[in-house]
Amino acid sequence: MAQIFDAPSKAILRSQIAEHIAETDKTDKGEAHAGENGPLPPDRFFDRELSWLKFNKRVLELAQDPDQPLLERANFAAIFASNLDEFFMVRVAGLKRRIDSGIAVTAASGLSPRQQLRAISEQAHRLQEEHANHVINHILPALAAEHIVMLSWDKLTTAEQERLSRYYRHQVFPVLTPLAVDPAHPFPYISGNSLNLAVLVENPASGKSHFARVKIPDNMNRLVPVDDLTDEESREERYGFIAMENLIIAHLESLFPGMIIKEARSFRVTRNEDIDVEEDDAENLLNAMEKELLRRRFGPPIRLEISDATSPFLSQLLADQLGVNAEEVYRLPAPIDMTVLFELQSIDRPDLKYRPFIPTTNRQIASVESSRAQDIFAAIRERDILLHHPYDSFSTSVQAFLSQAASDPKVLAIKQTLYRTSSNSPIIDALVDAAHAGKQVLALVEIKARFDEDANIAWARKLERAGVHVVYGIVGLKTHCKLSLVVRQEPEGLRRYCHVGTGNYNPKTARQYTDLGLLTCDPVVGQDLTRLFNQLSGYAPKSSFHRLLVAPRTVRTGLIQRIRREEDAALAGKDAWIKIKVNSIVDEKTIDALYRAGQAGVSIDIVERGICALKPGIPGLSETIKVRSVLGRFLEHSRIYAFANSDGPQIGEGPISGPEVWIGSADLMHRNLDRRVEALVRITDPEQVDELINYIDLQMADSTISWHMQPDGNYVRHSHDEEGRPLVDCQEYLIKRHQRRPHSAS
Repeated sequence: MAQIFDAPSKAILRSQIAEHIAETDKTDKGEAHAGENGPLPPDRFFDRELSWLKFNKRVLELAQDPDQPLLERANFAAIFASNLDEFFMVRVAGLKRRIDSGIAVTAASGLSPRQQLRAISEQAHRLQEEHANHVINHILPALAAEHIVMLSWDKLTTAEQERLSRYYRHQVFPVLTPLAVDPAHPFPYISGNSLNLAVLVENPASGKSHFARVKIPDNMNRLVPVDDLTDEESREERYGFIAMENLIIAHLESLFPGMIIKEARSFRVTRNEDIDVEEDDAENLLNAMEKELLRRRFGPPIRLEISDATSPFLSQLLADQLGVNAEEVYRLPAPIDMTVLFELQSIDRPDLKYRPFIPTTNRQIASVESSRAQDIFAAIRERDILLHHPYDSFSTSVQAFLSQAASDPKVLAIKQTLYRTSSNSPIIDALVDAAHAGKQVLALVEIKARFDEDANIAWARKLERAGVHVVYGIVGLKTHCKLSLVVRQEPEGLRRYCHVGTGNYNPKTARQYTDLGLLTCDPVVGQDLTRLFNQLSGYAPKSSFHRLLVAPRTVRTGLIQRIRREEDAALAGKDAWIKIKVNSIVDEKTIDALYRAGQAGVSIDIVERGICALKPGIPGLSETIKVRSVLGRFLEHSRIYAFANSDGPQIGEGPISGPEVWIGSADLMHRNLDRRVEALVRITDPEQVDELINYIDLQMADSTISWHMQPDGNYVRHSHDEEGRPLVDCQEYLIKRHQRRPHSAS
């Protein structure tokens, strides 16, 4: 049964958050720390929104890279477009909402929301134009040279036109609905991110012009094959496609018989699609979320993309009817909405893609498999297992761990967090099987995971029907931590097997994202996870942890304590360094602590994929801080925090000597540290500690392909040495290293 929040849980939550804020303020506003040498400059932060646009520029550079396989370049161009859609739907929409509501809070960068919007508009216009022009002038011609051709109607042969006309009449025409605009028909609602045709028609009898809208079906492929792709000889000659909107334009007379077609252009609207649920007022979070998802469809427009061939009259008509200003109109060469390039990935041209990659079974799991068949529990009992996806197979590690737990009669209980998962998820199936087998199963489903809300609601209901105890976490906080706990009866008594990861329990993204995970039966971690799950499903606001840092209470404060320890070590003349790998670094308090440590002489290396508000290499502020960004065939998603710890003492309970390394779900962002439940786990195996430090060193190395962040916030890509030889692609390097091992698995 789903847990419904009541008044006591709200009161406890409010008290816990207030205490966390007080503790954070005490830590960060207390006495001056040794080594602080005056106030930090007020302009020490880059703007997070503009930094994100620089990240997407790096994605565009991969699409522009001739060293990338051609279809992968097209895929990166589609990713750029998809990323920008989400940026507008969430970040730009949020800025507009703050302006409209009068909450114009200045960002840490010093920019007001209006200044941010102006800067975003300027950069986004330039980036979208660069992106569209590169696709049209470089990627599409290069594809044509490889016989993958985007065709216009007038370039088709008579036979091809006849075949496509039959397809249109039987498969497309019945689906279309032309919507006229006149005194009896108001301007229609344009759904967000849908592709549409704006059509001007003239009545030959009256001579009057009229506007109509035709929506391009979003449940059909937009690229319509011109050639018979089932015929091997035809495939060898050409993969020819026509865009669905061009096919419809060629047959508009069927939608408007007796009318003269004056103009037909494609356009697309981006809307505010972020959601906001007032949980304190919701009797049931699940029902509140479902209602809010219905409202999402009607968010206000924030961007209008139109064909640059659109007449001024039609452009102004669309802008007026949609209520967008001139800065929010993006005139682009057709085809607009370049996410259509995702459809090219189905083309069977392996010579134009990355070479196939098959993950391998983790060597510790494989060594046990070879002697005892598959027994994940036996492998974990021998030693903590550090997983590195996608190089280590997810299916033969995490997925196998949960599947074995579901079928093992000695397993009594399974507790699991679910933030995002895939369709037909084997993780969901394992939990259902475990519940049917009579085990106690708890699933903490985060139904507020952005853009996965519908899917997660479906999973929650499926799990409930199977008898799984489903809860939705703590009011006011997203549960973003990646945790699994299995309780097993063994001869020595109950033993707890744990998985703590950096990535979602999603078999699909586990093949596309680089993530880390720890499988362990360490009693300390088992006790920590038991307490954390009790905190998430019940009432345990005062829980303490030993091998975990848990947001919102201890991740920021714990990391800042360790940063300051390195600062003290540097001032004492000892070896001091910090190595961080994250998706984004925005949190001002943590950045300030890093600045102070850098001023004291601590060597700081940061690998970040997306947003970075920290300014590296500034004299007197951050000379010892270097920032690199790595992008490639896999999405870099793991988070690592490593400290030299030259003095050896462990902060908190439990001794530790040598470097201290943590992995987990938390980025250095306000949302992760203040508004989410996150977990970092300390790695204690010396060999695994070294492996993670070496991993960051590999990505930071001058011999590795990466983008080097400059003091002015720009990034310079380093892909070749001075002699023009390619540098090391760290992802390809790790693929080769793992594939040299036996026991391959998909």
